[in-house]
Amino acid sequence: MSIYLRLLGYTKKYFQHIMLTIFFSIIFSFLNGASVYLTIPLLDTLFQETNNKQVTRQAIPSSVDNIGFISNIKKSISESFDSYVLRGSKSESLIRICILVMLTFLLKNVVGYFQAYFLTFVEQGTVRDIRNDAFAHLHQLPISFFKNERTGNLISNITNDVNVMQGSISASFLNMVREPLSILVFMGLAISISWRLTLFAFIILPISLGIISWLGLRLRKQVTFVQEKMGDITNVLQETITGVKIVKAFGMEDYETNKFKSETESYFRLMLRITRVRNLSQPLTETLSVLIGVVIIYQGGSMVLQDHTLKASEFLGFLFAIFQMMPPIKELSGVNNRIQEASAAGARVFALIDAPPSIGNSLNPARMNSFSKNIEFAHVTYQYEDAEEPVLNDVSFSVDKGEVVAFVGPSGGGKSTLVDLLPRFYDVTGGTITIDGTDIREIEINDLRGLMGIVTQETILFNESIARNIAYGLNDTSKEDIIHSAKMANAHNFIMEFPEQYETMIGERGVKLSGGQRQRLSIARALLKNPRIMIFDEATSALDNESELLVQEAIERLMENRTTFIIAHRLSTIRRASKIIVIDKGRIIQSGTHDELIENERGLYKRLYDMQFREQV
Repeated sequence: MSIYLRLLGYTKKYFQHIMLTIFFSIIFSFLNGASVYLTIPLLDTLFQETNNKQVTRQAIPSSVDNIGFISNIKKSISESFDSYVLRGSKSESLIRICILVMLTFLLKNVVGYFQAYFLTFVEQGTVRDIRNDAFAHLHQLPISFFKNERTGNLISNITNDVNVMQGSISASFLNMVREPLSILVFMGLAISISWRLTLFAFIILPISLGIISWLGLRLRKQVTFVQEKMGDITNVLQETITGVKIVKAFGMEDYETNKFKSETESYFRLMLRITRVRNLSQPLTETLSVLIGVVIIYQGGSMVLQDHTLKASEFLGFLFAIFQMMPPIKELSGVNNRIQEASAAGARVFALIDAPPSIGNSLNPARMNSFSKNIEFAHVTYQYEDAEEPVLNDVSFSVDKGEVVAFVGPSGGGKSTLVDLLPRFYDVTGGTITIDGTDIREIEINDLRGLMGIVTQETILFNESIARNIAYGLNDTSKEDIIHSAKMANAHNFIMEFPEQYETMIGERGVKLSGGQRQRLSIARALLKNPRIMIFDEATSALDNESELLVQEAIERLMENRTTFIIAHRLSTIRRASKIIVIDKGRIIQSGTHDELIENERGLYKRLYDMQFREQV
């Protein structure tokens, strides 16, 4: 219930629209009751003589079948209605009743339109707000969160789960208002006609409520499984589409198809279970309603034919009222199911929104737009949450402003994790990282990352134009600055070869470009940002010789007058680094310039260099 109440909390900002929805729902319910009530005088007018009608009314003692105050209200309303509608000839009365029926139904539909519009405004606005909150919070979460979560599940949370939550809003502000009110209106009509017959209607309520509650609990469990399974389907789909080239290259189309079929088959089975549970409540409720209805028809028929305590027209009006109660009762029987479904989906969405953003600003963060001295790693240790041993252990070194420091070593030694600590993609679990003596955890995080530009082996581009990708994150950038950055990154020439040049759409993840072209756009993006600190993580390892030469030239321009961190497997690209740090198994085992390290015949750097040299020969 707490999840459901939290969902309703999102509707507070739409209070006016909710009030209008409730207002029109109330009018709709009374107009619906009026449309049924009009059947009684219509039947009297069509099938009874005026004098017979008057005699019949006198012959039925109200004290026999009606409670006193209800009888008085009914008598007052009937006399007022008769004095206006039933005066004159039967033809005149018929015309008046037909006009009233037409106006009642017309007004009811107009009111129903506005009710639906304002409710939709609340529903869609709430869904938008929840989805926006989930997406915004996603950007506040650390990189470690995404390593532990599957992309398909996250997409399912923000799309499918939020859509499921939408149904509970109408259940709260339409079904929980209009349907109970409609039941009360029709029940009031029924009681005003015969309170004895109305008692039979109450027999169905305790039975239905017990069945509904039981089905609702089962449904909530099943919906949780379904939403998780949809996340599995989305994840398989996302992985297959992203890796379609590898799938085709290894001839794994049948394997991936069968894997997808397995997931959709599980989803199909779960949906059948939910359908069985969901659809069981309504037929059961309807069957019980019809059973009570048969009893009511028999008892009411006896009162008309044998006891003569009820007119035929009133009995038919009573039946209309009772059977008009069934649709809202059926709707209410599904409300609990929808609330349970929304609660199950909401638990997943709010779990995402509530995921703690472990990396954020301190209470009073320091502002920093530049630095003047150095960056220092002091006894830095980092260990992943689910790891048994730290990936970095007691790492210490210092980098002066303007220096170029390179990190080399075997794969898995902790090089990428080390540089990821600097922009606080992760936070150290031990030790400190400082810039000009200030702990980076005390620096405003946007300022900290604003100091840095990052170029990685896996270039991340967006399905936008070339110009927008280069100017990503910069709103007030001129076309001239974009072109200048592209020229500095050796990207301008290939851009101009496209028909739409800088306005060319590059496709998802830049699929329309080669690896070297994507990398040069990434460098142009970093150049335009003009950062104080540059981080290159295997920026040239996946390129051919020609592309590497162009990219290396662009990198050298980007490194000018900047403090640079380089991770490279190709040792030939880091010979001119001010400092080379060799990392193995999370520890620094060597440090120095290229010439110093190459002289140590037993050192790891020398062995790595010789291995690459032999491979090139």
